[in-house]
Amino acid sequence: MDEDIRTIYVAGGCFWGIEHLMKALPGVVDTACGYANGTGAADAQYAIVCTGTTGFRETVRVRYDTTRTSIDAILYALFQVIEVDAVNRQGADVGTQYQAGIYWLPGDRMAEAAVQRICGIERSRNEGFAVEAKPLENYFEAEEYHQDYLDKNPDGYCHVPRATIAELSTLAFDENYYRV
Repeated sequence: MDEDIRTIYVAGGCFWGIEHLMKALPGVVDTACGYANGTGAADAQYAIVCTGTTGFRETVRVRYDTTRTSIDAILYALFQVIEVDAVNRQGADVGTQYQAGIYWLPGDRMAEAAVQRICGIERSRNEGFAVEAKPLENYFEAEEYHQDYLDKNPDGYCHVPRATIAELSTLAFDENYYRV
């Protein structure tokens, strides 16, 4: 049912690996690589985003089925593969477009509350926490060659270890992990 499908936007370095991870998670029904919270449609192009002048983050739109997974499980997977204290980088990827972040649709109070709760817990566990958490300002899908990149290029670059993706895709998430 459509009312069971929710959307969250996650950034954690190069979007190829984050998309590959999100697609592997049970209950995720759709993903897309894109650019979030930047200057506007005219600048939402990889070559321009890479200049570091647009404010865009390489971001993955994640649509998930709430009858099969939760925002907690999705964000748990994200937090397992990002450096929470990194500013404008993840792994070998350096630049403002690689800042880690979590973005929700404006007005989605359930998502906002969940993200704030989870980020609060992660912040208490990680000194120097630098993950952005705010409403989505804008989002533009990236060029087609970025979509499903690691499916099209299995030996392509990925800052997220493939073994970690495999492990997280079969992990039975403990819903109490983010309960306070």
